[in-house]
This record gives sequence, C-alpha cells and structure tokens, in this order.
Amino acid sequence: MFAGVGKAEGISTQHKGNAGLIIAQNMPQLSKGINGETVDLAALLTSKDGTYVEVTDHLIWKSLNKKIATVNNDGLVRLNGKNGTTMIIVTDGKSFDKIGIQVKHGKAEFLKQKNPKYDVISKAIKSMTVQEKVGQMLMPDFRNWKGQPVTEMNDEIRELVKKYHLGGVILFRENVVTTDQTVQLVDEYKKANEDYGLLISIDQEGGIVTRLQSGTDFPGNMALGATRSTEMAESVGHAIGSELHSLGINMNLAPALDVNNNPDNPVIGVRSFGEDPQLVADLGTAYIKGLQNSGMAATAKHFPGHGDTAVDSHLGLPSVPHEKERLLEVELYPFQQAINNNIDAILTAHVTFPKIDPTTVISKKDGTEINLPATLSYEVLTNLVRKEMGFKGVISTDALNMKAIVEHFGPVDTAIRAVNAGTDIVLMPVGLEEVANGLYEAVENGEVTETRLNQSVERLLTLKANRGIYKQVSETPIEEKIGHAEEVVGNQEHKNLENEVARKSITLVKNDNLLPVNKNEVDSVVVIGNTYIENLQQALAAHHSSVDLIKADKPLNSEQLQKVKDADLVVLGTYTSTVSGRLPSSPQMQMVNQVIDAAPGKTTAVGIRNPYDIMAFPEVSAYLAQYSFRDASFRAAAETIFGINNPSGKLPVTIYENGLEQILYPFGHGKSY
Repeated sequence: MFAGVGKAEGISTQHKGNAGLIIAQNMPQLSKGINGETVDLAALLTSKDGTYVEVTDHLIWKSLNKKIATVNNDGLVRLNGKNGTTMIIVTDGKSFDKIGIQVKHGKAEFLKQKNPKYDVISKAIKSMTVQEKVGQMLMPDFRNWKGQPVTEMNDEIRELVKKYHLGGVILFRENVVTTDQTVQLVDEYKKANEDYGLLISIDQEGGIVTRLQSGTDFPGNMALGATRSTEMAESVGHAIGSELHSLGINMNLAPALDVNNNPDNPVIGVRSFGEDPQLVADLGTAYIKGLQNSGMAATAKHFPGHGDTAVDSHLGLPSVPHEKERLLEVELYPFQQAINNNIDAILTAHVTFPKIDPTTVISKKDGTEINLPATLSYEVLTNLVRKEMGFKGVISTDALNMKAIVEHFGPVDTAIRAVNAGTDIVLMPVGLEEVANGLYEAVENGEVTETRLNQSVERLLTLKANRGIYKQVSETPIEEKIGHAEEVVGNQEHKNLENEVARKSITLVKNDNLLPVNKNEVDSVVVIGNTYIENLQQALAAHHSSVDLIKADKPLNSEQLQKVKDADLVVLGTYTSTVSGRLPSSPQMQMVNQVIDAAPGKTTAVGIRNPYDIMAFPEVSAYLAQYSFRDASFRAAAETIFGINNPSGKLPVTIYENGLEQILYPFGHGKSY
C-alpha cells in the first residue's frame, strides 16, 4: 500500500516495515475528556525517524462493549448514554492499538494506554532540524503573487511551502472566491506540506470581517451582542466552523474578544460583542464552543484587548494606559473565561500596555523612545498569559506587516522579539526568506534558544493533533471534498440562522410614533445616503413599489430637498467607522440634519455599521441600529420599518451625547412595537 512513496510526499520510506499503528488520542499531550455524544478517533502510522501520518484506509475498528459505545469504519465513536467501560481497537492487519472509554455519571473520558511510543510529538521534535522547527512557527500569506490574487496553487508557492517547512498559511478574501476553487486551493497547500499537517487559517469573524465569498454572511459580533443570546452565538460559531471545515480550512482567527468600551475606536467597533466584559465573555465563549465543536481551531483576539483605543494598529501604535487591576476586570476578563473554557489559540495585539510592561525601545522610524507592544513583550505573553492566566495553548502574533510594528521594528528583529516573548506563530512575516534565515541565524548565535523553539513546536503539534490535522497517507478524492463542501457552505439552514440573527439584532433606539409604517398608507418612500445605500433601497423596495434613491454624502441641492419634502416616508442610511465621520460638522451628518429639518416627523435613520451615529442627529424621529452591512441586516431593517419584524435587540454599548459626558441611550436600551 505504501510502495514507492518517499519523504517528498510526507511519508518516510522508513514507514515501510518499521511502522507502528497508534490511536492518536493515546498521546499524553491530548485531553482525556470527551465532549458530546461522538468522538472521532485517528489512527497514526509512526516511524523510527520521528514522523507520523494519519492512515484511514484498510482499517478495522471494533468496540468490545457496544452497550457503552459503537465505532464505525472511519473511527467515529458514538456513545450510547450508559455508564460503563469499553475498549476500542483498531488494526491494519499488521499491528493494532487500543484505547479505553469510561462513562461515569454521564461524563465520558478516555482511559489512555501508557507507553513511551505514544509520545510521538516529543519524538518528532527531537528528530526535527532547526529549519523544520522554525518552519512550524511561520504562517505567511500568499494573498497575491506577481500582482494577481492567488486562487490556485503555483509551482513557486508550492516550492516555498516545502523549502521553509511551513507549518501554516493564512488565506484572505482574494484567495477564496468559490467553493470548489477554495477546496482545490486548500487541497494543494496540504499536498505541498511534507510533514505533520498544515494549519490553514482565515479571519472569518462574520460581519465586517468575512472572507468567504461563497459562504454565509453572518451579521457579526455586535449584532449577536444585541440579541443577548448565547445559544445563537454558539450556533453561529458552529455554522461558520462547519463551512470552513468543509473547505479544508482548519483554524479560524476568531472571535474578537475585545471589549469595545471606547466609542471612538476605529478598528474594533462592531467586531466586538459589546462594551460589557460579562456579555463579551458569555457570547465569546459560546461562539468558541460552537467553532471548536465543528472541528475548527478557534482563536481569541486581540489580546490583551484593543477595545479601549482610538488608533488603528494597521496605521499606528495604540496604547492602553490602564492599571492591571482594571485590565483584569475589563479587557482581560473575556480572555480569562476563554482560557478557562479551553480556547485553542490566542492572537496578540500590536498595542502597548505600559502598566503591564513599561519597557521602552528605540523606534527605527524616528529614533524616539516607544513602549514595547504586547506582541513583542515577554511580560505580556509569558508572564501574564502563560504564568498568571494559565494558558497552555498556541499564541499567535497579529499580522506583522501592520504599521504599528513595521514602522518601528525591522522584520527579523520583530520575529526574534516575538519568539523570545513567547509567541508560537509568526503571522505574516515581512519577507519570508529574510525572516526564516534571520531566525535560523538567531538560533545559531544563541539569541533564540532551541528550547524556546521546542516549546512552541510542541504546542503547535498538540493543537494539530487536537483538531485532527495530520499529513495523510491517502487523501479523500477531490470530487468528494468539493461535493461535501457544496452541501455545507451557504446552505439553507445557515441562511435561516443568518436571517434570524439579523432580525433579532435590530435595535429600535428611538421612535417618536413613526414606526412601524403601514406600507399601504404611504405612497412614496425616499432613501438617502451613500455607503451601501443601494442595499437599503433594495431591501425596502422588496416591500413597497415606490422607493426612490438619492445617493448623497453631503448636503442636498434644492431639487433633491424638494423630493424629500414631497415623500411620505424618508429613510436615511448612515455609515461611519471613525469618530470624525459622525461629527455633526462632517458632510454626511450635515446632510442628515438638513433632511431631518426638511422632513420632521417622517424621517427614520438606520445606523448601517456603528450604532453611535445618532450622536450626530439626536432630533431624528426614529432610529434603528443594524450593526452590519450584510444583506440579511438590510432585509431585517426593512422588515422592521414596515412592521413585519418586531424589534427586540438591546444596545450592547452606551450611546453618549457628542462630548461623551451625557448618556443619550444606555447599555441595554431597546424599544419594541
């Protein structure tokens, strides 16, 4: 069965004749707890050279006590809800292995076999070169190649995956266009990987950070925050995870657990579940549970919290000045809950926390003294995350091509600092070859110890084993993979969930007896706005035959203003992502207030993205927050305006008057019909 297969395909020639079969769940690094009614067992072929691969063909699986659990030919164990013990056995005809399962008081756990042969991770690490260890820690992006989006594998990328022994890659929206194309691209990446399986990650948060072009566009975290439903958060996490998993993607860089307690935050905003640490923790851990139960590795970000910043770390270096006591109560609280609930990975922020780490360094940008960002801080990553908070999983940097890092540190210096601080994944290094060679050299000259690399590689291989990510002896045919993905990605059940979340998230913030509107009592509707305004017009036009559009981002001319005055209903769509966008002096808000003055009593506004927009136009007759520019949210807002959906969302943030001194609408506020 393995004749003619060499190391280039990821299977050592020593597997032939020297292979031993083990059940992966016997590894000492893996948890003995079993969640749910089913568990997928993996059979690995191990070799004397330290490599191991998953085998799926020509296996016989058996349960010795079917009253307790049964097992099918794919190693899927189904618990039968009874107390007792069974032994699960697997054989390939040459060797066999076994693992016990005990169910007591409804709680199931593995009874692992004890033998040094099961510590294949430690054996693998001993057999690896420094280059292979560094490779496990690198996760570059191949978003574009020679100016074109990478939608299919090419020989140059394939060679880089092999040459640098890459342990992971990250995909972007440009790379994942259709379901069948994505499955094929992911499959080619996995084939290019030589040993231990490949982490294929993506930022599929839902809402404004949605990468899949063929997937379900969920409304996002703040919309979930408005529903207050942990059940929905878990369902959304599971649906997103299922879609990614069916495509072969195995790591989601989500959810964002930032507490958005600063309305001026330009980068988090609706990516957060809200401003309350308990709400963020409750919905975040539910979302994580759904993701991880779908087979996906989940990642809590952006540690230690990017919510109370007024600078975008893609553009500059933000700072959070708070004392540790306050950070433990607010920013760090959701992360601690995620750690307590066994989150797989944590992604760190390019944000300085001077009260946690006061270390200063000289910026290469202008020679000034700056605080060390959390991403590069031993105090944050090792002392705080590992020692104080007890996190044993994988730590990833945020993208190392962001200006918060690039402007102040060189690419190699950044990678060395991040590794020494305690990171396990060097995400999107600037210059793969330069950074890889720089890390090899740093190990050679003692700047980075091999012990430090070993710690990270053990965590990475443990994560892969936990999520069933292995190099495989025989791959499922690509047609089968595509067929399965097309059944899962964007399926009707997920679309129904998307619509339900959108409807339950819509928050009626203000209503001076304008809503709901009886569509039979209005002859003409005018929709006004700029960004995504066509989506709002189309959603309203699905319910009314006369919906005109005025596309404008500045005060209207007299002809447009007359159209407003003549309409029976005026719907404003406002869109802001920064504090400057919602200043009353901004052109968009001047136009909004002009319209409200011209059409008092018949104007409703829809906050398309941030719910804070009403700060700029508090006199409006009615205001809805929809938290998302995805189609389901526009449909839900239109249904709410015409009384088809009774709004039930509650504000997950506080809306202040401009100046942030007086509260306009408190956290938890929300009207219904």
